Order: sequence, then structure tokens, then C-alpha cells
Amino acid sequence: MNGESLMALVISHAAAEGTLIEGTSKGDNSIPILKLNGWRWSRNLGSWYIQRSRDTAPKWHIINSTAEALRAAGFTVDVDVDDTYRTTAEVEADKIARQEDRVGALTDKAHTLAVREDAADQRAHELADRVPFGQPILVDHYSAPAMRKHYEKVHMASRDAIDAYRATQRAAGRADAAAKTTEYRYNPNVVARRIEKLKADQRRTQRSIDGHTRTLFVHDGVKHVEAHDAATGTYRENLERESGHLLDQIEFWSGVYDQLVDDGAAVAYSREVITKGDHITYDGRSWHQVVRVNTKSVSIPSIVGGSWTDKVLYINIRALRDDKAQPVAIVDGARQVAVPENA
Repeated sequence: MNGESLMALVISHAAAEGTLIEGTSKGDNSIPILKLNGWRWSRNLGSWYIQRSRDTAPKWHIINSTAEALRAAGFTVDVDVDDTYRTTAEVEADKIARQEDRVGALTDKAHTLAVREDAADQRAHELADRVPFGQPILVDHYSAPAMRKHYEKVHMASRDAIDAYRATQRAAGRADAAAKTTEYRYNPNVVARRIEKLKADQRRTQRSIDGHTRTLFVHDGVKHVEAHDAATGTYRENLERESGHLLDQIEFWSGVYDQLVDDGAAVAYSREVITKGDHITYDGRSWHQVVRVNTKSVSIPSIVGGSWTDKVLYINIRALRDDKAQPVAIVDGARQVAVPENA
């Protein structure tokens, strides 16, 4: 196949769609190149795509290496990239809608398979009922060949019913798992951990923008540091865009967490409401005494019996008791100790 007969390909990227390639077809020698560069085929999209490229920064190393390899193979390749982000609110609304569609499709599939299972099961019973229960094959009788065929039909129908049952259970399980995905994503502890990670990512990005130094080691009282200059040019523009995106995510998820607290689904533990001597649980089973209250965590005695302490982040605390083992509730940002019934 000469280069003039090859179709022009377009690698495109947008936040909502991710990174796709248009113009490929079977037998045009583009598929091995795409596979080698990590592209995947999607039947739903009808296109090759880069995994986890939706609502992320363009993966330029994959885009550029793919374009270079395709051009070397004789293809004409255009690259069309829109690197602007959608707001987190838009992204989440889209994810919830797509997840609801997925749940609906899997539920419909499970229903269709259940109907097929019932039909196969009924067919197996109908065939089995045509022969008296326990009736053996009379080997020397003229009916033996027909009976063997009949029992084979019963066996195949029973196998079809079993296979349909297993397929139904798998589809129902996938539908149930998909239905719980959004619920898990908005679980208070998951949201809290997500916020902490986003804040850490934003701080790291901001340090790269502003420039920073890092102490490598101290020798004879002298600090040996590693200096990083402030970012410039296109690299700085990309970092600033990423920082803005992270701040938008932090603002959105912080609002979600605040709403969870207002609704009573989450408790905002902090150094303002926990004191030394209190007891906390972070696994819902064991209670541990607080020996120190820190900015983002509390310190508890080592769970393996060592002389050191372990730290538990506030976001991982499940419940709180005071030093007299009385339950402590957090109401409007203040601690309230439950009064014993016999007090």
C-alpha cells in the first residue's frame, strides 16, 4: 500500500471526549502502531482511544509518539487538541448520568437473561417430564437410541438453564456494583481523603510554579539543598492551568463534604473538638486513647505494642469517646458528651 492511498488521520483531544483518533480502518496498518503506543478500541465509541484521557491533561508523550510513528508509516496525521478543563461540577454531573445509563443497561441485560433462564429451565423440565422419573435406558430394546437422544436433549437443556442462570447472576452483580459506584464515590471518608490528596497535589504544583528548595542532607551542621527555579514559558502555563483545575476540584468536593456534615452523614473531627485522653476508633472495632492532638491527626499508642506512637488522620476517625468512655457527638462544630443514663 503506497503512502498516497492512505487516509488522513486526526488525533483529537477534548475534556469531555478524551483523546481519540479518526480515519482509521481495518487493513490500513495503523492498528499495530496504535496498539504499540497503548491505544485501545472502544465499540461504544467506534474509535481507538487513550485510556483515562477524559477530563485530564493531554498525554502529549503518547500523542506525539503515535503521530510520529504513523507519519513514518506514510500516514498524514493532524493533531487537534483542546486542553481546557470542564468544571468539576460538569464532570461529576456527566459521570453520574453515564453511571445511571450503565446501571440501566446492565439491569435490562439481567432481566433479558432472567427471561432466557426461565425459558431454558422450563424446557428442561418439560423434556424430563416426558419420561417416568428414574426410567433407565433399555439397552436391548428398540427404543434405546431414541431414549439416548432424548436424555441428551434433557442434559443440553439443563446445561443451557445453568449457563443462563450464571449469566443472569453475573449481569445482576455487575448492575448492583455499578449502582454502588456513585454511592461509594460520595462516601464521606472517600470524599475527605480525596480532598486531602487534591490539596497535596495543588501544593506540589504551586511549588513547581513558584520554585522551591529541598534539603538533601545535613553534614557537619551544613545543609545541602537542591534548588528548583520557578517554572517559565509553556511549562509554567501548563502548571498554572493544572493548579486552577485542582483548586476548582478542591472547592467542589469541599462543598460536597460540608453538605455531608450538614446532613449528618459525616462528622468533622479536628483538634478543636478532640482532647488528650479521649478515645477514638478508626476501624469501628477497637478503641485507642489519644496521647497527642496534632494539626491533621491524633497520636495513639502503637497498635503493635511498641514504645512509639501511631498517627490517625481526623478524616479516618469513626467515633469519639471522652476519658470516661462516654460517647462524644459533634454538634455545630462543638463537642457534646452524652450524659450517662444513671447520672
